[in-house]
Amino acid sequence: MDGYDSLDPDANITITWDLMLDNGNTYDPGWKLSWTWKGDEAIWDMWGAEATKQGNCSRFRGQFLPHCCDKQPVIVDLMPGARYNKQFSNCCKGGLLSSMTQNPSMSAAAFRMNVNKASAGNINGDSSFMPMNFNLGLPGYTCGDPFQVPPTMFKEDGSRRWTQALETWNVTCIYSQFQASPAPKCCVSFSAFYNSTIVPCPQCSCNCQGLSGGKCVKSGETPSLLEQPHANEEDPQPLVRCSPHMCPIQVHWHVKNSYREYWRVKVTITNLNFVKNYSMWNLVVLHPNLGNVTQVFSFNYHPLNSYAYINDTGMFWGIQYYNDMLQQSGPSGNVQTEMLLHKVPRIFSFREGWTFPRRISFNGDECVMPPPDQYPRLPNTAHTRSATPTLSILSFSLLLLLIVVL
Repeated sequence: MDGYDSLDPDANITITWDLMLDNGNTYDPGWKLSWTWKGDEAIWDMWGAEATKQGNCSRFRGQFLPHCCDKQPVIVDLMPGARYNKQFSNCCKGGLLSSMTQNPSMSAAAFRMNVNKASAGNINGDSSFMPMNFNLGLPGYTCGDPFQVPPTMFKEDGSRRWTQALETWNVTCIYSQFQASPAPKCCVSFSAFYNSTIVPCPQCSCNCQGLSGGKCVKSGETPSLLEQPHANEEDPQPLVRCSPHMCPIQVHWHVKNSYREYWRVKVTITNLNFVKNYSMWNLVVLHPNLGNVTQVFSFNYHPLNSYAYINDTGMFWGIQYYNDMLQQSGPSGNVQTEMLLHKVPRIFSFREGWTFPRRISFNGDECVMPPPDQYPRLPNTAHTRSATPTLSILSFSLLLLLIVVL
C-alpha cells in the first residue's frame, strides 16, 4: 500500500496485489488489508501481517489449520519488534503510514501470504482468484475494482538479476474528507504584533456546546474514567476541552516581527482532544510568500509545487524524536515553531491580511478559517497623515507673512 501526500488532489492510496507463485492448489500474493473472497479460499500462512480472526476452519482436517478461513478477512500490520521469521519487507510499522514527503521509508507497507485457491488449474489470464470489495478500514476512503497492470519487478543479487510476479493487480482507494467526517476537525486563529486583537477560531467551527456530540471538559478539569474511551474502541469520538469552537485541533498563526528584508511568523498547533495523540502529524499551508521561506526553526518543511510556476504551498511536520508526536490535551499537548520569510519587493504587504494564510489543513482535514474581514489590521494612521500636511502649510504661510512684514 502506497500513501501519497496530503495535498495530492485525489489523495489516493494504491493497493498492489502481486501473484508471486502458483503452487497448484495454493498461491502466494504479495499484499494488504480487507476484502471478500470470491470462492472458498483460505489463508494458510502470513508474513508481515496477520488476520484479526481465524474464522471457521472446520472444513479442513489435519494437524495444521489455516491462518484464516474468513470469507472477509481483516488484515492488520505487525507491531515493531515482531518475530524475525514472521517479518516481511516494509512490514511491522504498527499500521502507521506516513506521507512520501515526510518519510518515504514509512509511506509503504507490505505483507505476504499463502492462499488456498478455490479451484485448482492454470490461473494465467483468469481473474477468478482475484478478491473483490477491498476496504482500507479508514474513514473517508472508498476502494474501486481491481484492474490488471504490468507485473511488478523485483531486484535480486545486488540488482544484477530481476524477477517478476506472475500477475499484478492494482486497487485505487480515493479519499474524500466529507465522507470521512462531515464536521471539521480543526480551526485557525490569528494575531499580529501590530494589533492587540486576537482573532479566535470562528464560533462553533467543529461543534457547539450543548448540541449532540458537543460533550466537552471544562478548563481546569480532567475527564473521568467513564468518559474516556474503552480499549476496544479503534477510533474513539473526540473528547475535547470546552471552547467556543469545540475543535480537537487549533492552529494559531502569529505574525511576530518585521525586519528590513524579512518577517517572522510563529505557528502553534494545540491538541484539545483528551483521547487521541497524533503521531507523524502534518500541516499543509497555502500562502503566497511560502516560495521565499528562509528558515523554519522547529519543524521540517518541504514545498509542495502543485503547479510548475506557482510555489505557494508547503508541508510542515515534526522533527523525529522531538515533536513528531502531538500529545493529547494537556501541558504537553502542543507543538510550535517560528519561521523566517524574505520580503518580496512590490508583493509583500501587512495590509488587507496579506500576511495570513489562505488555507490550512491538518492531517489532510481542511481547517475552518476566520472571515477575512476579521483579520488583524494595521493601526489607522489616516488622522496622523492628514494632520502633517496641514501643519506644514500653516508653517509655510506664517513664514511668508513674516517675510512680507519685514
